[in-house]
Amino acid sequence: MAMLRVNSLLTNSVLALALATGPALAQPGAMSVYTELDLDQCLVLDADDFGASWTCPGYRGYPLMVQEGDLRFSLRYGFNVDKNNAGFQTLPPFNELGNTLEWRLSNAQGRWLPIATIVRYHTADPETGINKGQVLVVTQLQEGNSCHIAYIDALANEDANEKARQAADKAGDFNCMTDEVEIIGAFSAY
Repeated sequence: MAMLRVNSLLTNSVLALALATGPALAQPGAMSVYTELDLDQCLVLDADDFGASWTCPGYRGYPLMVQEGDLRFSLRYGFNVDKNNAGFQTLPPFNELGNTLEWRLSNAQGRWLPIATIVRYHTADPETGINKGQVLVVTQLQEGNSCHIAYIDALANEDANEKARQAADKAGDFNCMTDEVEIIGAFSAY
């Protein structure tokens, strides 16, 4: 009888703890998922001597548009790209995109939704045109307020990926119309 009472008390304690903390998915947090960024797998929307644009698969159908003009690349996100983006945003030097897109997801609303992306830009030396720098570009994904929010020099910072994730997890607090893109850590990519 004493063993039954101990088991009953233990079961009730575990149940009370579980009810007090709520379901695991309702706890705010962030995680990363990755998609490939391969322009050969994308649909060409427009191309001429001055540039091109593609539509590419994003995270779980999240729309992604890639644009290239004047040897510089830009990414646009969302269902209404004209409303959701702060224009053609790229880096000053000639550049190319890395082949992986890191999507930062948050479950603050009770389900995993993309709040930011991190992509590696390879930047060219202005004198030689040869890629020498690498910048992690953090982009906030927010209805009507999507834009670059942080730049991290991937070669000058040993913990560049972690710095980029920390910046991405702050997405939502950035005003694309008034705030300046933050340069985090040492920076000598261009």
